[in-house]
Amino acid sequence: MSIVKRKLSRTFKNFFDSEKSSGILLILCTVISLVITNSFFGGSYLNFWHSYVGGLSLEHWVNDALMAVFFLLIGLELERELYVGELSDFRNALLPIVAAIGGICLPALIHLLLNYGTPAQAGIGIPMATDIAFALGVLALLGRRVPASLKVFLTALAVMDDLGAIIVIALFYTTKLSLLYLAGALIIFALLVALNRFFRVMSLIPYLLGGVLMWFLMLKSGVHATIAGVLLAFAIPFSSRKEDDEESPSHRLEHFLHKPVAFFILPLFALANTGITIGGDALQGLTSHNSLGIIAGLLFGKPIGITLLSLIAVYAGLCRLPLDLNWKHICGAGLLGGIGFTMSIFITNLAFAGEAPVINSSKMAILLASLAAGTAGFLWLKFLGQPVRGDEDMDAMDFETTEA
Repeated sequence: MSIVKRKLSRTFKNFFDSEKSSGILLILCTVISLVITNSFFGGSYLNFWHSYVGGLSLEHWVNDALMAVFFLLIGLELERELYVGELSDFRNALLPIVAAIGGICLPALIHLLLNYGTPAQAGIGIPMATDIAFALGVLALLGRRVPASLKVFLTALAVMDDLGAIIVIALFYTTKLSLLYLAGALIIFALLVALNRFFRVMSLIPYLLGGVLMWFLMLKSGVHATIAGVLLAFAIPFSSRKEDDEESPSHRLEHFLHKPVAFFILPLFALANTGITIGGDALQGLTSHNSLGIIAGLLFGKPIGITLLSLIAVYAGLCRLPLDLNWKHICGAGLLGGIGFTMSIFITNLAFAGEAPVINSSKMAILLASLAAGTAGFLWLKFLGQPVRGDEDMDAMDFETTEA
């Protein structure tokens, strides 16, 4: 049987390039943060992020405001995938969707079984998400050793994982709820949707101004303010005539945000949130049920959940593997899915707000599990992830650009 060759679009190429570069920068910022925190200047470094500006600490400005821009980009990427990407065709979308469900549910179940009925149960969402930047960064190191479809599959899987994490944040990590402010945020969202659907306003200015107001109201409502970024993404007009439509406000904003998010917001997030103190009690913190739930969820729950549910769906006839992939590739993607990092750290801050020792041990567990998952995924795919025989020439086409 001939293999259907896949060319990656310009948009996906740009996305992949920015994410792999961001992954390298994230690693550097994490190492810098860890070194400074455990040096003579550690106290001053942590105090810096806890200093207040405009009523919020610098850490909160990063996590509540700048990360809302990160969530806006995720929303724009999800919108593109739903309209013209892998998720636009139901049969193509079903495999990464099913895989994401397995990669969300089994890690959460593992953490719940270890922590049910304890305060650490709040950390159930920590091992659920996949870090797109790091996962694609590992694939970038493999280059042509892996098929093009694996990169698209892992991207769609990670985007769906992030969507699941966003839903969990909205539903389960809401503090004191103010219905008045929440109603105000939803009214702003409805007005922005009306500007798009009924008045066909194509300028980004009213959407961005409305988004800032929606973010403020969401912050006051008790629902995490970053959710405003996702809502704003789906209010901004998107043209599905072709993927690289320069007239689409959604496409233009997504293109503009890639580099600021990759090279400023995410590195700043890493600097602000990976200040982990490695003391004499570090080992004790890693042996807590919460830390074990995080490590087991990311290292074992992710690959098993992703692979097992994909296997069931394919053999049940609900979907099929892309022709240049086999089950070794899916297992490798499952291992890379265990790289939690950004979203896992983000949820840790929400789950254990004010509990510094638990946050510290949770972040350490996330870093160790993510490092192990990334290493295992890299080695697995390096030795077992070669493109399907007869399709060796496919990867030479990985980064050709074509009109979508």
